[in-house]
Amino acid sequence: MIRFARRTLLSSAAAAFVLAASPAVMAETAAWPVQPITMMMTFNAGSGVDVVARLIQEPVSKILGQPIIIDYKPGAAGNIASEYVSRAKPDGYTFVFGTAATHGTNAALYAKLPFDVEADFTPVSPVVTVSNVLTINPEVIKVNNLKEFVAEIKAHPGKYNFASTGNGTGTHMAFAELNWRLGLDMVHVPYKGGPDAITGVLRGETCCIMNQVQTVLPHVKSGKLKMIAASTAERIKAVPDVQPVAESGLPGTKNFDSAIWFGIFAPKNTPAPIVAKFNAAVQQALQQPEIRERLESTGNSLRLESPEKFKQTVHDNRKSQAEIVKAANIVNQ
Repeated sequence: MIRFARRTLLSSAAAAFVLAASPAVMAETAAWPVQPITMMMTFNAGSGVDVVARLIQEPVSKILGQPIIIDYKPGAAGNIASEYVSRAKPDGYTFVFGTAATHGTNAALYAKLPFDVEADFTPVSPVVTVSNVLTINPEVIKVNNLKEFVAEIKAHPGKYNFASTGNGTGTHMAFAELNWRLGLDMVHVPYKGGPDAITGVLRGETCCIMNQVQTVLPHVKSGKLKMIAASTAERIKAVPDVQPVAESGLPGTKNFDSAIWFGIFAPKNTPAPIVAKFNAAVQQALQQPEIRERLESTGNSLRLESPEKFKQTVHDNRKSQAEIVKAANIVNQ
């Protein structure tokens, strides 16, 4: 299946490039990669995004025959790393590990981004769909399920804070949509990345967070945190006992689905054969049994899409995220 997909991509997406490129450029592209590849990281080390990137780093490197070096440029909800890559040379040696937030939400949240999340990037490959779970500190808010949570919040408007990994990130958007649909009055506390946000919940600075399963699971197993609802439409394989918001029976939640994705982007005008080759390597790595098991066991689902399909995913995501930002009245902080 991978070889078929790769042949299709190389024969269709690369056709125009091959006709226009000079022999020297064609030879250089065909030999790619001949040196280490840099993957710019949009969020802090230890964040959910970083965990997934680190997991596929080695297998993709082995497939391509060159090391992939992860370089951290966190800050501004991922915009710092994204801007860097938007201005990088499109030679196949600089990429960014982005998310539905960095290449969707931010376009609606920031009035003047120094780049266009679609026009200035070449989508290479999605990696996973990420499941978020509403996770509480049981010492701060003593509830057992979403209905009890909503009742407690509504009984004490403005009392409780919720954490996020940054303004406009997937963790913020999921909670903001929940608040909007259920009419909750909670205070948003954005942190500088996943580790800081989780620490805030553990310390009781905030009562809860809507975060990735892989990030909160160790603290749930230790008894320090508790999962009470999943943001996905269906139950999560890694934590099947956690009821999705959509199954709660609460008004306005019937179709609630706030899963996000992580994916890889190159600068615009990166040669199509390079994009196709990198896409095929990522998909091949994802389907290795050990990698698949480790990703799925921590609440992720594999995303096996061509660059063309991923481009459409990014476009659709940008539109849907803009609708949520407007409806939930989310503002840049």
